[in-house]
Parts: sequence; C-alpha cells; structure tokens
Amino acid sequence: MANKQEVKEYLAHWFQLGKSVIIARGNIVLLPRTVIAGNRYSDEFEQCWQQIISPATGDCYLEGTHQTIAELLSPGWEMNPCSRCNMPVSVRSLGMPPEVCPCYYLPGWPNTELPLPRGPVDTRNSLKQISDRLIK
Repeated sequence: MANKQEVKEYLAHWFQLGKSVIIARGNIVLLPRTVIAGNRYSDEFEQCWQQIISPATGDCYLEGTHQTIAELLSPGWEMNPCSRCNMPVSVRSLGMPPEVCPCYYLPGWPNTELPLPRGPVDTRNSLKQISDRLIK
C-alpha cells in the first residue's frame, strides 16, 4: 500500500519533469514552478499537495495516468521504480500493472545527461553520515 509520503514524493518527482495534476472538476491544472526549496518541499508544492488531497477537490490524477490520487492512497496501489526510467510509478498491489509509465509521453526521456528529479535533502544529516563513515 502506498502511503501519503510515497504519493507525495511520486508527484514531486513528476512535477520536476513538467507533468501536471489535473483536477477533473473544473479542468484545473496544477503544476508548481518550484518543488524543492533547500532541504524541504517548496510552499508552492505544499499548497498544491494540500489541494490535491483535500476531499473537497474531488478526483484528480497525474497527467498521462488513469488512476486518481485518491485511488493511489488506497490499499490497492504501491509505488515502484519504472523499469525504463527508474522514476516512481504507481503499480497495483494485485493484478495487472499500468499500461505505460508517465515517462512514455516525455520525448527524450530517460536522459541520463540531465540531473534526475529528487526529493528534499537534509544536508546536515547527509554531512553527518559522511563524517560518521570517515570516522569508522
């Protein structure tokens, strides 16, 4: 089962590649310009996330997919890396996988010459881990 944090990371990665979330009611498109702000998600991304998970918003889905975000938060779905591009993709816990990864619709992707989308990095924690490894 995908938890809220995994779905949030899934959307953050795809937002960084220009994929948007479509809110079916009203044909509203969400695509924050900034996703990462230092060691956390940007306020703009957090506002989008809150709107996406709000029950008042209704059905919404990532561009290029057929599953709603509410479905992804149900026990029937997991987040796994795409076998083609290693980006997070939603997969049914039981049953057939999705027909295609959202990367199918991105021309020239995967592109190993570009930095890959990522989540926020706590630099203090990362440096402490490096320091701990050097001490050992």
